Amino acid sequence: MIFDNLKRVKAFVLDVDGVLTDGRVLVNESGHQMRTFNIKDGYVMQLAVKRDYPIIIITGGNSTGVVKRLAGLGIQEIHSGIANKIEKLKDILISYELTFDDILYMGDDIPDLECMQLAGLATCPADAVEEIKAICHYISPKSGGHGAVRDVMEKVMKIQGKWQVDTTVKSN
Repeated sequence: MIFDNLKRVKAFVLDVDGVLTDGRVLVNESGHQMRTFNIKDGYVMQLAVKRDYPIIIITGGNSTGVVKRLAGLGIQEIHSGIANKIEKLKDILISYELTFDDILYMGDDIPDLECMQLAGLATCPADAVEEIKAICHYISPKSGGHGAVRDVMEKVMKIQGKWQVDTTVKSN
């Protein structure tokens, strides 16, 4: 069944904290918040953009650094500071002429629950909360910020025949 779901994916929807990062926030003396991202997740997201997959970021956090990092990877749909993720996702799906069945959603915590319950393929990192794990079609063996995004995107692109090695994609 998971293979059928992987074949149907047309777009990726991702949370940030706990999915693209390990969920930790470093706060320096001046109050700036910093996160770390996995370079392998960055590579696969650039490749997915080149393969014409929409990547949609919906996060409750509001960080200029996060937006700059993701925009630098070629991601255009970055929505931060979002309190109601389901309403934002519905609007985005309409603009892309997609349905919930067309998306892979990766989240890790309660704010993602409603979107994930409707997604064609709900996925999460290994260290997601139990309520999220309980509704997922696939739980990555990788933790958030440690290659979970690479794991699921690579699986989709391989099963859809879009994983050709591309030496023009930067690893940044």
